[in-house]
Amino acid sequence: MSSCLFCRIASGEIPARVIFQDANLVAFEDINPQAPLHCLVIPRRHIATLNDMTPDDAALVGAMQYRAAQIARERGYADGGFRTVFNCNAAAGQTVFHIHLHV
Repeated sequence: MSSCLFCRIASGEIPARVIFQDANLVAFEDINPQAPLHCLVIPRRHIATLNDMTPDDAALVGAMQYRAAQIARERGYADGGFRTVFNCNAAAGQTVFHIHLHV
């Protein structure tokens, strides 16, 4: 989706502080961090909200959670603890309508 901010980041059109990327996911530092570790893990494929997922997307969300744990481990937060959050729709605080996992 050409107008989606996160699609544009995933494609490299908009620069970001990317900390991980593969064929399916991109992780980058949040531009307005709310914690010492605050990054976002997104799928390259556009999915607007968790409500728009299909059963085929379950593995993708699992990969996002796995990557979040790996980032926390690499950054030294795994043993002490870290939080992951998905927001779904505006009433829950979702401001960019491309699913993303806050770490």
